[in-house]
Amino acid sequence: MRILIIFLFLIIYYFISIPFWIAGFFIGLKNPVLKHRLAQTMSCTGFRVIIFLGGITLTVKGKKNCPDGDSALFVYNHRGFFDIICGYVLAPSLSFFVAKKELMHIPLISRWMRYMDCLFLDRGNIKQGMETINKGIELLKEGKSCYIAPEGTRSKTDEMLEFHEASFRLALKAKKPIVPVAITNSSRVFEDHLPFVRSTHMVYEYLEPIYAHELERSEQKHIGAATQKLIQSKVYENLEVYNDGKKRLFGKIEYID
Repeated sequence: MRILIIFLFLIIYYFISIPFWIAGFFIGLKNPVLKHRLAQTMSCTGFRVIIFLGGITLTVKGKKNCPDGDSALFVYNHRGFFDIICGYVLAPSLSFFVAKKELMHIPLISRWMRYMDCLFLDRGNIKQGMETINKGIELLKEGKSCYIAPEGTRSKTDEMLEFHEASFRLALKAKKPIVPVAITNSSRVFEDHLPFVRSTHMVYEYLEPIYAHELERSEQKHIGAATQKLIQSKVYENLEVYNDGKKRLFGKIEYID
């Protein structure tokens, strides 16, 4: 039932967003930053409704670890669609995501993603991949934060896939902090029981930032593996805490320092 309600909402929101999308096009001719803010506001508004309709309690921990007044590279473990949905809602103003190229063909989502400078990565094309990374470096330098899943694809278990070290070049070259993000229980919303959406208690935890550009070169070479261990440990920790079977109120976002 929830999936039908969400699908109906997406259709309605698609048509509601068309005038704003057109307005964003003309706004962007003179003020690209304002266009980005408009797109991010529209996306966050729609995704907040989806979180509510999906019956999701989203517990956000460690928000104080997000750099204040500076852009950062947010790296997260990838388990399902709701990683991204919640990520957009929680992202600081002026953020962009690095996504797989297949998302370019989703009408409503791809429109707003382009307005937010999101980058579409072709994992099978090394040259194009490097161009994407270089573009991301420039956007980080401009003060826009980046969200990327270094696993490259969705893991089908709570055991994370290997992190691609190339993903971290964004922060190293732009000299920006890396903020590891541990996401717990996102696959239990949808992927674990397709095609149904079920009430779930998700956890989004921001860990302490890593200033990789200040590390020794030997440490920089393995920053991906080190970050993966930090996130994996926190995911397991939160699985123990937030899977006790207690009934909770769903459809809200709560913040814990």
